[in-house]
Amino acid sequence: MTQRDGNVLVLNAGSSSLKYQIVDPATGEHLVKGLIERIGHDNATITHEYDGEKTHREVTIADHAVALEQMTEVMSETGLALADAGVVAVGHRVVHGGRNFSDPVLVDERVLAEIKRLGTLAPLHNPANATGIEAAQRILPDHAHVAVFDTGFFATLPPAAYTYAIDAALAKEHALRRYGFHGTSHEYVSARVPELLGADPASLKQIVCHLGNGASMSAIDGGRAVETSMGVTPLEGLVMGTRGGDIDPGAVLHLNRVAGLGVDEIDTLLNRGSGILGMAGATDFRDLMERVEAGDETATLAFDVYVHRLVKYIGAYTSVLGGVDAVTFTAGVGENNAAVRAAVCERLAWLGVELGEAANEVRSDNPRVVSTPASKVAVCVVPTNEELAIAQHTVAVIDSAP
Repeated sequence: MTQRDGNVLVLNAGSSSLKYQIVDPATGEHLVKGLIERIGHDNATITHEYDGEKTHREVTIADHAVALEQMTEVMSETGLALADAGVVAVGHRVVHGGRNFSDPVLVDERVLAEIKRLGTLAPLHNPANATGIEAAQRILPDHAHVAVFDTGFFATLPPAAYTYAIDAALAKEHALRRYGFHGTSHEYVSARVPELLGADPASLKQIVCHLGNGASMSAIDGGRAVETSMGVTPLEGLVMGTRGGDIDPGAVLHLNRVAGLGVDEIDTLLNRGSGILGMAGATDFRDLMERVEAGDETATLAFDVYVHRLVKYIGAYTSVLGGVDAVTFTAGVGENNAAVRAAVCERLAWLGVELGEAANEVRSDNPRVVSTPASKVAVCVVPTNEELAIAQHTVAVIDSAP
């Protein structure tokens, strides 16, 4: 019996949150899923789903170890105990793999230490990822733990795409290069598009737009990533929920020298106070769209900036690829916001893009083509499933281990 005969507990630990799913990597079905928020606070919450029923609780959760204990407790009380879920391994989402990790790996002391060290490149993510791994190892000490890196899919970027034009010795010493993020999502979605279109993956030129609270874009040629919008950190690139994406580095120096903001203040501004929130004060894209529809000028400008950046990147990536066969939208905004897709596609008419108005308005959990048969570029919507991708990588690592 291989490990593929069992299920995988997939964990995504944030600084104050923990997402979890138990996934069957063979079928893609999940047995349970949940989200624990506000870890470290008295008013933490657990939202747990099993067998079509949703359970919500408010509890006190001191740390990630307690969060996992609460997860196992709510599982037992709602009908499927962790011990009875057929879990054979634990897959962990880790945001930054640096230069050393391009493939998923079994977690040992050396790997965990390197994940922690890479916290200097991803201070909002890797420390929390490491904390989640340590907590899970205490709860499930006899299970294999596998780290799956957001940056891994972009290990194929050519040097011209990942190299920053700064002092070469300094860049090498401090590992400054384009890494890219949301790689698990870009990998999963780009693999589904050829199936959807009935196309040969080896000849397909794709652009994938992962549009959630965090947003990134990739150019994929024959299944290999050749460009991506995020850089050494997830700050670069598209406009996002609380991150502004591309900005003149001189503006950062100006904020320090003239506005008097310190490094930590600028870090907070760029990571948590920019993007849609910074421009329009909206913390949810749905709220922004309500204001746009009501004629709010501030919200409309924010929407226009968001779309402009998307269109600019699609144009650039079309040139990098030497043409494009498919543009695909995924993640929360990409999958659910027809207005964003329509606004982007309207400005891509020069590429021969022709959006099907009725198809674009359909809400569905299934992959679908929303362009017309006459469109020279296929426009697709493919719901992402990072948890399934992590589960499949996890069993592959375990099955290949000696």
